[in-house]
Amino acid sequence: MKNIQRLIKTCFFVLSFVFIGCKPSTKIKGGVVSAMPYASEVGVKILKAGGNAYDAMVATNFALAVVYPVAGNITGGGFFVYRNADGSSGTLDYREQAPEKAFKDLYLDEVGNVIPKKSIVGGLAVGVPGTVAGTIEIHKKLGTLPLSMLIQPAIDLAENGYAVTEKQVSSLNGYREVFIEVNGPDTFYAKDFKAGDIIKNPALAKVLREIATNGIEGFNSGWVAEAVVSGVQTSGCILTQKDLVNYKPKWRDPLTFFYKDLKVISMGLPSSGGICLNQMMKMIEPYNIKDMGHNTQKSIQLMVEAEKRSYADRSEFLGDPDFVQVPLNILLDSVYIKKKMSGFDWTKATPSSEIKPGDSYYFESDETTHFSILDDHGNAVSVTTTLNGAYGSKVFIDEIGVFMNNEMDDFSSKPGVPNMFGLIGNLANAIEPKKRMLSSMTPTIVEKKGELYLILGSPGGSTIITSVFQTILNVYEHNFPIQKSVNASRFHHQWLPDSITFEPNKFDPRLLQNLKNIGYNAEEKKSKIIGKVDAILVNDGIITLGADYRGDDTAVAY
Repeated sequence: MKNIQRLIKTCFFVLSFVFIGCKPSTKIKGGVVSAMPYASEVGVKILKAGGNAYDAMVATNFALAVVYPVAGNITGGGFFVYRNADGSSGTLDYREQAPEKAFKDLYLDEVGNVIPKKSIVGGLAVGVPGTVAGTIEIHKKLGTLPLSMLIQPAIDLAENGYAVTEKQVSSLNGYREVFIEVNGPDTFYAKDFKAGDIIKNPALAKVLREIATNGIEGFNSGWVAEAVVSGVQTSGCILTQKDLVNYKPKWRDPLTFFYKDLKVISMGLPSSGGICLNQMMKMIEPYNIKDMGHNTQKSIQLMVEAEKRSYADRSEFLGDPDFVQVPLNILLDSVYIKKKMSGFDWTKATPSSEIKPGDSYYFESDETTHFSILDDHGNAVSVTTTLNGAYGSKVFIDEIGVFMNNEMDDFSSKPGVPNMFGLIGNLANAIEPKKRMLSSMTPTIVEKKGELYLILGSPGGSTIITSVFQTILNVYEHNFPIQKSVNASRFHHQWLPDSITFEPNKFDPRLLQNLKNIGYNAEEKKSKIIGKVDAILVNDGIITLGADYRGDDTAVAY
């Protein structure tokens, strides 16, 4: 009874002042925007208890691991971008990496062809996880409250349960047969769910207690590590406990650039997000996109041509900077970027076949998750984390109550061969032991005239960068409020295949036909997702929050 009462109180607390976004108010001190109401409420609870944005990040991240199993995790990886109240900033790379036993042709057969699904489903798809190591590192450097206090809300959710939403029911039931195929009929998520069902995960609660007590050693050693390794090795994984122990997150310099009077602070390699965002925004900067109007034929055409050119470079040059030499001084050079757009013609589309890397891809799955946090001191956090595919490799380890990632598919299994999402990679992103796979995750913080302006990011695989790109322009160029900016209809081009994907039933058919008339392959088709942007705007001292209606995303302010 007490557990049910606690659940009802939690739901009432969230729904009493949280809808999809938060209305402007000078009284708002800060807030959390994440994929689930439970996780956002946990983050704000920590802020109210005197924690800073980094404490709230830790708590929110572990809560998502419980209530958002499709992408929230302790067995995946991610990127963390922060800006302190004094204007200093940094990033942490806790992206997964290849096990020591991995090798370039890991997924090829004896004649050199890619073996279907080997890098997608099952143990061999699993990369060395970085989430726990990264989250603990963030707490160690920037947190203020005890780790046990920050993990306790997630433990409570795992033990007492949370109510499944309609969107989660659709997802869980849609993958049920795959869960059973990979893990057997008695696996944890084998049942048919309905909205309102309560999921309790005592195995995960036990793991979280171990981490709360022992930090990273609670995950990468002892019974938890043994459960991880034995659980994945039974399905062909080459992951070892040595891989877990040797994994280290890396503090890296942010990828920063200016667009008019904005300073954009984003993630550098092994994320391609900041580099591509830099290229695209600098390509369109010479044009007056504001006067073109929002989602008009001209503004779409300009943005699409920038997207094509940037993604072409990504396919050829980008990879883990600890393993490959990436010519950033050229790729981000203003003369080079201007030259890239020299073939742009308003009267016709530039075919992707004419856009060559160097004179001019490869991304993870749709099922990533992002959250944005602002505390009352002015500290800002932007975090994107993932298992890669929905529920990762689909390998569920009953002893610890979690799915394992399938991040190995984010490497290029063979140069020029598309991954499961039809996207192309090259040698720069080939598999090597301890190498980190290229990513599209784009956690981003924006300053305007030296002041904090925007915190945002998105899941969405190949659409992450374009979703962030369009949302920044919605706010800055088109003066949309943050919720309207997040909700606005989106489109996407990734060089190959040579087509624009539009969100269905959101664009005027005449606009699509006009684009087709000048050579664009304009597809208005159902997509799993074109981003789910969660953002916080600080404009003239007024804080507003925007949570994407495309998911269960929820903004909680305080």
